[in-house]
Amino acid sequence: MAPNEEDSTLMKLELACTDLKNLLRVSAKVEETLEKIDSKFEDTEENLSTAAKRLAPLHSLAMTAKALETRINRAVSPALALLDSFKLAESLQQNLLAVYSKASSEGNPKRRLKQLIKYVDCVDQLNATINTISQDGEPVIQKLQEVVEFLSRTKATDQYRTHRLRETLVTLKTLYETEVDAMRFDGLLDESLLNLQDEFEGMLQQLKHQDIGESHEDEEAEIVDSDLGSEMEVQVLTRIAETLASNDCLDICIDIFVKVRYRRAAKALMRLNPDYLKTYFPEEIDEMEWESLETAITLWTQHFELAVKTVIISEKKLCVQVLGGIMDGVIWLECFVKIADKIMAVFFRFGEGVARSSKEPQKLFKLLDMFDSLEKLKIKFSEVFEGEAGADICTRFRELEKLLIHASSKVFWEFGLKIEGNADGFPPPQDCSVPKLVRYAINYLKYLATDIYSVSMAKVLRTEQIWKAGILSKPETDENLLNDSITNIMEALQRNIESKRSHYRDKVQPHVFAMNTYWYIYMRTRNTELGKLLGEEYMKKTYKVFTEESAYLYQRQAWGPLVRLLDTEDLKRQSNVGAIMKSKMDAFFRGFEEISQKHRGSYVIQAIDLREQIRESTIKFVVPVYTEFFNSYSSVVQAKSYINPESMQGLLGQIFNGADRVGDGKFRRRDSKDRLGGGISTSIESDIKDFRRSGSNASDI
Repeated sequence: MAPNEEDSTLMKLELACTDLKNLLRVSAKVEETLEKIDSKFEDTEENLSTAAKRLAPLHSLAMTAKALETRINRAVSPALALLDSFKLAESLQQNLLAVYSKASSEGNPKRRLKQLIKYVDCVDQLNATINTISQDGEPVIQKLQEVVEFLSRTKATDQYRTHRLRETLVTLKTLYETEVDAMRFDGLLDESLLNLQDEFEGMLQQLKHQDIGESHEDEEAEIVDSDLGSEMEVQVLTRIAETLASNDCLDICIDIFVKVRYRRAAKALMRLNPDYLKTYFPEEIDEMEWESLETAITLWTQHFELAVKTVIISEKKLCVQVLGGIMDGVIWLECFVKIADKIMAVFFRFGEGVARSSKEPQKLFKLLDMFDSLEKLKIKFSEVFEGEAGADICTRFRELEKLLIHASSKVFWEFGLKIEGNADGFPPPQDCSVPKLVRYAINYLKYLATDIYSVSMAKVLRTEQIWKAGILSKPETDENLLNDSITNIMEALQRNIESKRSHYRDKVQPHVFAMNTYWYIYMRTRNTELGKLLGEEYMKKTYKVFTEESAYLYQRQAWGPLVRLLDTEDLKRQSNVGAIMKSKMDAFFRGFEEISQKHRGSYVIQAIDLREQIRESTIKFVVPVYTEFFNSYSSVVQAKSYINPESMQGLLGQIFNGADRVGDGKFRRRDSKDRLGGGISTSIESDIKDFRRSGSNASDI
C-alpha cells in the first residue's frame, strides 16, 4: 500500500474514534436526564392519586344532580306541553264561537259555505287538541307523580321545592279529570257537533233533483243524470261527514243522510204523479179498468227507466262524493243501497203484481213492454247496483224479469189454448160473417209479429225453452221459435173455423162462412210482418186455396140447382114444350127470389173485393145459361112476362151490390172504408187498442 493511502485511512479511524467518545458522553447525560424525569413523574402520579381521592365525592354529587335534573325535566316538559294544550283548547273554543256566529249571520251562500269550512276546521283542531290532552294526560300525570314520590323518598331536594311540585301535580290532575270529559262530551265540542249535524241535514235538504217532471214530458229527450250540488257544497258536506265520523257520530251521520236523501229522491219522483204505484196486489190489478191498467204500465216503464238513469244515479254520485272517503269507501255503498232499495221496492212490487195478475190475452203486449224495458236497463242496472251491498236489489230485478218471462209465455200459450178450447163453445154467426174471435186473433198476431214485439216475444220463448230444457240444450233460433208458435195458433184458429163451419144446417152457409173467414185472414195477413213470418206459400196454400174451394162449393150449392132448372135436354123429348118451359121459368124465379133473400140475411159476403169476384163469377155462371134458355124458347111463351138477360144480369148485380140488411131488411151500401183489400183504413195499433177486457170479449175467446 502506498504511504499516502495509509495516512488517509488512519485519519478516518481517528475521527471515528473521536465521534464515538462524544456520543458516549451525550448518552450518559441523556440517561441522567431521564432518571430525573422519571422521578418527577412518580411524584406527579402520587399527587394526582391523592387529588382524585379527595374529588371523588364531589363528582358523585355532580352526576347525581345531572340525573335528577334529567328525570325532573322528562316529567315537567310534557306537563308544560299539556298545559299549553289546555290553553290552545280554550283559544279554539273562543274561535269556534266567533266563526259560527259569523257563519250564522252571513247572507251570501258562497261566503257562508266558506265560513262553514272554517268552522269545520276549528272543530277538527279542537277535537285533535282534546284527543291530545286525553291521550297524553294520564302518562304525563303518572311521570310527574313518580318524580314527586322519588324526591320525597330520596330527599334529593329541599322540602319547599318538593311541596310546590306536589301542589302542581294535584292541580294538573284535578284539571285533567274534570275538564277533559267536559270538553269532549258536555262542552263546546259537543255543541259544535250538534250544529254540524243540523247544517249537514239542512244542506242535504237543499240539494234537489232538477227537471224530473219536464224531462218526462219530452219522451224523445235523452235521460241523463245530473250533479246534485256545486263543488263547494259537496266539499262542505264531505268535510262535515268526515268530522262527524271522526267524532263517533258516524251512525247519526248515516241516519241523516239516508233519511234526507230518500225523502228528496221520493219527492222528485212524486212530481211524475205515480199514483198507480199504490195498486200492486194482483187482485187489485185485476179489478182495474183496462184503459187505466194499460196507462199505468206504460207510465211504469217510463218512470222505472227515469228513476234508475236520473234519480238513482244522481244519488249514487252524491253518496260517493260525500261519504266515499269514510272507512275506505265501505259506508257510501251501503247508504246508497238503503236509499235506492226503498224506491226500487215500490216499482218492483207493482211489476210483480202485474206479472202475477190474471193472464188475459191483451196483457201480453204490456208484459212484453215491461220485459223489454228491463232488458234495456239490465247492464245499466248492474253497473248502478254493483258489489255485495246491491246484490239483493239485483236479485229482485232478476226475479221480476223471470216473473215477466213466465207471465208473457203463459199468456201467449193460454191464448192459443183458449182458441183451441173455443171450438165448440159458441155457434157460428148466422149471417156467415167473420167471427169476433178470428178478427181478434188475427189483429192480435199481426201486432205480435211487428218489430215492436216480435223480438221480445222470441226472446221470451227462447228463455223459457232454455229453462225447461236446461242450459246445455241447443234451443231453436228466435225466428223459428216464434214462427212455430204463431203457426200453431193459426192452425188452432183454422180448427176452430172448421168446427164452427160444421154447425150450420144450411148447405150454402158453411161455404159462405169459410169463404168470408179465410179471405179475411188472407187479405188481413198478406203484406204484413205476420204474413212474412208465416210465408207467402203457406198463406196461399192454407187460406187463399181454401177461399177458392169454398167459393166454388158456394156457387155449386147456391146457384147450381137454378142453372140445372134451365137444362133443355128434357124439353126436346116433350110435346108440351111451352108448359114445361113456363114451369121451369117459374121454378127458376122462385129459387132466384129465395136465394136473393138469403143473400140479404144469411149469405152475406162482407169483403167488397170478394163480392166483386163472386158477382162476376156468378154472372158468368148463370147469365149465359139463362140467355140461351130465354132466346131459345122466347117464341113459345110470352117473353114479355119474364125479364130479359140484361135485366137478369142487373138483378144478380143487386144481390152482390155490397148492401147490408138493416132493421126492416132494406139495403144500405157499405162504405169503402170496410174494404179488406188494399184500402184497409184501420191500423194494427188501433185494432189492438180496441181490445177491451169486457164480458163480450172474454166470451169470444
